[in-house]
Formats: sequence, C-alpha cells, structure tokens
Amino acid sequence: MRALALIAALTAGSALAVIGSASAQTVDGPKVTWKVGAWGKPRAASKGLDTLASYVKEQTGGKFTINVGYGSYGEPKELLDLVSVGALEATNMCSSYHPEKHPAYTALDLPFLPFPNADVQEKVHEKFHQHPYIRQELAKWKAFPFMSTLLPQYEFIGRSSPPPKTMSDWKGLRVRAIGGIGSAMAKIGAVPTSVDATEVYNLLERGTVDAASFPSTYAHGSYRTYEVGKWFTSNLAPGTQACPVVIGIEAWNKLPKQYQELLEKGKAIAYAEQKKAYVEADDKYLAEFKRKNLEFITYSKEQLAEFQNVAAKPVWDEWVAEKSKQGVPAEELLKLILDAAKAAPKS
Repeated sequence: MRALALIAALTAGSALAVIGSASAQTVDGPKVTWKVGAWGKPRAASKGLDTLASYVKEQTGGKFTINVGYGSYGEPKELLDLVSVGALEATNMCSSYHPEKHPAYTALDLPFLPFPNADVQEKVHEKFHQHPYIRQELAKWKAFPFMSTLLPQYEFIGRSSPPPKTMSDWKGLRVRAIGGIGSAMAKIGAVPTSVDATEVYNLLERGTVDAASFPSTYAHGSYRTYEVGKWFTSNLAPGTQACPVVIGIEAWNKLPKQYQELLEKGKAIAYAEQKKAYVEADDKYLAEFKRKNLEFITYSKEQLAEFQNVAAKPVWDEWVAEKSKQGVPAEELLKLILDAAKAAPKS
C-alpha cells in the first residue's frame, strides 16, 4: 500500500509539473526581442528589471525576450542616448549621471526627502512619473519612465581618521556624493565629487576620496567598498537617487497590446522582488561590515536635525530657484513629492 501510495504521489506530481509547464505560456504573440541597458553586475538594484525580464519570458513561452546588457550595450552615461536613437528599446539610467538632459527629473535626487521606506518611495515615484512635465521632458529623448529602481537611502563608507562623528568632522573630507546628496554634503563643508559607481572602489582604495556614498547596504556590498573602508554611517540617510527604467516610445508603440499589458502587470511583481532583495542584502552585508570590523557611526536625533537644518531645505530652495529659471515647474514638482510622501501609508 505504501508503494502504491508513493506511485500515486509521484504520478500526481508529474502531472502537476506537466500542467505547470503547459500553463507557463499564458500570453500569445509574435517573437519580440528587446535590448535593455544596464551596468555593473546583477544585484539587488537590478532585481526588479531582471524579474521583469524573467516574467515576460515565462508568460510568453520565450516569445517576448528582454536581454539585459550589464555593460555590454554602452556606458552608464550614454544609455539614454542609445534609447533616443533606437539602439536600445529600454534602459536603466540614473538622473545624476546626466542631470542636464532632464533637469526636472532631478527633483527626486534632492537630499533628505521624506522617504522612510521603499513603499513610500514607490508611491511617490509612480505619481511623479505621471506628471505631464516629466513625461514631456523624457519624451525629448524619445522615452518615458516605466518604473523606479527604488534605491534605498544612501550611507557612507570611509577611510578617514578620525571618522566623522559630528557634522563639523565632515569639513574638508573628499566624498563621492552625486546629485542632491553632493549638494547637501557641500553645505556641511565636505568636498563632493561625482563619479560612476564602477570607479568608486579604486578611488577609495587609493585615497583619492575619503568616503563614498552608495545606496545602503547592497551597493556597498556589490562594489566591495567595505573591504577597504574603516567606518560606516548607519543612519545618516542623506537621500537617494532617481534611477528609473525608461522605455523608448517607439519601441513601446510597436509592442503588441498584450505585451504592453504584460509589462504593466509584471511591474508589481518586479517591485516586490526588488524590495525583498534589499532586505536580503541588508541581512548579508551588515554582517559582512561587522566581520570586517567597520566602525558603525550612529547619529543622534539632535545631530540628524542639525544636518537637515543645514543641508535639506536650503538645497531644496536653491534647486527650485535654479530650475524655475530654466522653465521647470520646480515648486509644483517639489510640492507633489512632499504631498505624495505625506499621503502614502508609512507601514
């Protein structure tokens, strides 16, 4: 009887496997292959894009294939240009790598924006992406924002001695800090420099920079800065960067409607997997930081308030003034961000 039961169970399992395989393709359509730009290596920040690629391939039985090129399609600063000329169907990009191309979009790069978690950030970014001016701005590059990478709050790993335990300790430190975070660090006396993520390890190792900021903790882990650092800011949270996945308008319009709907449906799955990847990265890399004996710097509430007083709203105000002169509805966009963050559920 046990043997018969085992045979029955194995037979049922085989049947389920066949059914599962047969139902993997749920969306029919023509053969389509997309090239999508990216850089570095597969990591937590790319989990959303990789998940989306796997999802559409599975759901179409391989008929819709998204090939994510990690450094194989172009350098980070040229990927948006490649989409605009049709060499790529879509790409990941970071606005701080070429802010002059889309000045309004850099609103999401402002320091100390109230993004306490990835859920709030997702709500804000999705609303921001629907603003007509943002759509119009990226349309100049024949693209539109599809989803966000939801980069976590940045933190610093550095080699300077003594470590910056107060705001005044940052004065004169050479730091890799891009976008609005760079502007914030300049306000407190640091000397920011903007370089691609792939260059950071060597600069930190050689002492060309005293500290480097990255989305914490996954990027410090991915780019191995913890191997050459001596200390880690555990709660400064000076802001994050806007690194969306943008899709070429022409490529999107050529896509069959059922594939467009599939991408939209897959976005929620991609976001969920990306958030999960960040949590897993924290579990892994915080342990690595401790194993490497990095000194964890934790600022008090009073110190954090001091940082924000000096480097948050003053930078926001300067951004609004500068972008308004360029014809950007800067005040409206900043208000949209703050209102959306306030309205978003915090848990």
